[in-house]
Amino acid sequence: MVTVVTKLVHYLHLSRRSGQYTMNHDNSKKTPDGASVDRSGSQDSLDELSLDDYFKEIENIHETRRNNHEEREALVVKEPDEGELEEEWLKEAGLSNLFGENTGDSQESMVVLSTLTRTQKAAVEKRVETVTQTLRKKNKHHQIPDVRDIFRLQSDPKEKVCDENEPSAVRTTENRSGTQDETKGPKFSVGTNEQKTPPQDMPFSETDLNLEIPFAEQAANTKDSSVGKMCKGGGGDTLPLNFRLPKDKTGTTKIGDLAPQDMKKVCSLALIELTALYDVLGTEFKQQKAAKIKTKDSGLFGVPLSVLLEQDQKKVPGTKIPLIFQKLISQIEEATLETEGLLRIPGVATRVKTLCQELEAKFYEGTFNWENVKQHDAASLLKFFIRELPQPLLTVEYLKAFQDVQNLPTKKQQLQALNLLVILLPEANRDTLKVLLEFLQRVIDHRDKNKMTLNNVAMVMAPNLFTFHGFGSKTIEQSEFVMAAGTANVMRFMIQHQKLLWTIPKFLVNQVRKQNAESQKKEKKDKAMKKLLKKMAYDREKHEKQDKVPNDADVPQGVIRVQAPHLSKVSMAIQLTEELKASDIVARFLSQKSGNVQTLKKEEVFLYEIGGNIGERCLDDDTYMKDLYQLNPNAEWVIKPKQS
Repeated sequence: MVTVVTKLVHYLHLSRRSGQYTMNHDNSKKTPDGASVDRSGSQDSLDELSLDDYFKEIENIHETRRNNHEEREALVVKEPDEGELEEEWLKEAGLSNLFGENTGDSQESMVVLSTLTRTQKAAVEKRVETVTQTLRKKNKHHQIPDVRDIFRLQSDPKEKVCDENEPSAVRTTENRSGTQDETKGPKFSVGTNEQKTPPQDMPFSETDLNLEIPFAEQAANTKDSSVGKMCKGGGGDTLPLNFRLPKDKTGTTKIGDLAPQDMKKVCSLALIELTALYDVLGTEFKQQKAAKIKTKDSGLFGVPLSVLLEQDQKKVPGTKIPLIFQKLISQIEEATLETEGLLRIPGVATRVKTLCQELEAKFYEGTFNWENVKQHDAASLLKFFIRELPQPLLTVEYLKAFQDVQNLPTKKQQLQALNLLVILLPEANRDTLKVLLEFLQRVIDHRDKNKMTLNNVAMVMAPNLFTFHGFGSKTIEQSEFVMAAGTANVMRFMIQHQKLLWTIPKFLVNQVRKQNAESQKKEKKDKAMKKLLKKMAYDREKHEKQDKVPNDADVPQGVIRVQAPHLSKVSMAIQLTEELKASDIVARFLSQKSGNVQTLKKEEVFLYEIGGNIGERCLDDDTYMKDLYQLNPNAEWVIKPKQS
């Protein structure tokens, strides 16, 4: 491996001289890595020293494996049969009833379809058509519907049915109001015709991330506009990477703020939206699938995340991050993050191996002596933990999709794709990745002392997340360099914009609201029909009067009633004003706690929106309550601690 690394570094020098591998050395405009404004889009051209870090890390990984005499079973990625990939995609998207024996039986699928945008529908059509053709080839004898009939069933009769000869990409962008047609009603509109006036020095379209209009719709519009010239290879823009989220008066929704049933819908929609985005950009998006391999059912290293958490929750109920992972990070931080070469300089291989064995035997017993663990050894153990997971932290399904983000035309689209990919990760993987990225940012914050810039950290950590057993192990030298720079860029992007990546776009939340509202309508119709059949002689007028009794009588228009069982025995009626925020309501309860209630601090309790067109949603402090009330007038409002 040493010979390979030497060749690769030598190749780098030759490539730079010949111009085959372009680097950008703008030493006259140096700025600290990680600053809010980078030099330019050419910052993606990572310097030679950082690339050396990447290949030295690869060398360290191979040396560790040699020292441990690993005979680990490589992860095998299955090549799916024709149509199998699309069938799996439709299942994950919650649309499995669009094919197979139960075709057309699911009202749930119809509800989902009724909330999709044009680009999302085009993505679904494409997959259904592939599955349909495959089933016909295999001579399946169950019903196979025409894909256009599926969408015609749930379309508004007044809505124009798309011409079957018109290309999907054109249909998605022919009319800006088309997006609103798919999600009727201003309360649930996925897009908006309203033209916002951006600040003069910060164009909205360039630096602000628009989370109200679906990403695929934005890409389609940009692609068709004369201004949006995109080129391949991720270099289509040279904008500063200081992206920001404009304030949303109805509140920003973070991963973890929604009830599980709504989060499941968000994930299904995120998969459809990500696929639609890739389709519009002409980039292939395929989920990988791993063959089943035998894994350890106990221990610390080389154990599936689910097994680790099951073990850990017996020790610490409710834990979401592996305890060994947390402890290694705290061990590194306790020694100070100012140590030069932190993460880059490996621990002593023999000592790391011994520590690994001791941890396996003593960690859960509580007899392991952490005083013997040096900082660089702990950092090596942390990286070893990530590499030894039986499946990648970024998952087999999406690892290649994470790698391919670098190929999207613009930085904004790369960030949008990463946002959707993070949402799609399983909860355990997502939570662990979040803790890792936060830790890496803290390391970078001390770059003046530890000499670990954003580029350095990205280069060192990329091999640990992106090179995996069975992935990219037989690449030629030149593609190895492309992978080095590409995955390091993705790694850097995830660190730099991690706060944005854990935000659920508003258009997805609005689509969930629409789904919930549509489902409730259908349920009410079904209940009404059953009542009608059972009680034909029932006095309908009396029944309607009784149904109207609820709480409208004691709560006037423009007033909400808030409950806070942890802070007060009684609820509070609060008059809505234009400037009233969620934080103001919480502050009122905290200022007048009564009775035998818990003593809680401001940062421990949050206002929740419950019911109506959402299952449950934790509100951020800057949510304007009157705007949210207009979006969901039937919700209940409760102050409570956030569930961990």
